[in-house]
Amino acid sequence: MAKKIPMRMCVACRQMKPKIELIRVVKTPEGEIVGSASSKLNGRGAYICRDTACIEKAQKAGALSRALDTQVSKEVYENLKRECENLEE
Repeated sequence: MAKKIPMRMCVACRQMKPKIELIRVVKTPEGEIVGSASSKLNGRGAYICRDTACIEKAQKAGALSRALDTQVSKEVYENLKRECENLEE
């Protein structure tokens, strides 16, 4: 029997994708916002595609701010874009 693949929804494009294809953005208990490709950090999390277009769409719509229930800074979005570029290489 095949192993079940965990699926998660991107906050920007609202598509269900395998968890491994997404980046988990976490609001840590200390209130820090961190992108976690490994999905192992504790805290409230939201998932976003590993695509700069999705990250820009989430920034424009404020999707991560709503999902994490806090204001997400521009620097967080820039870090996510850099992380996507590094993963593509």
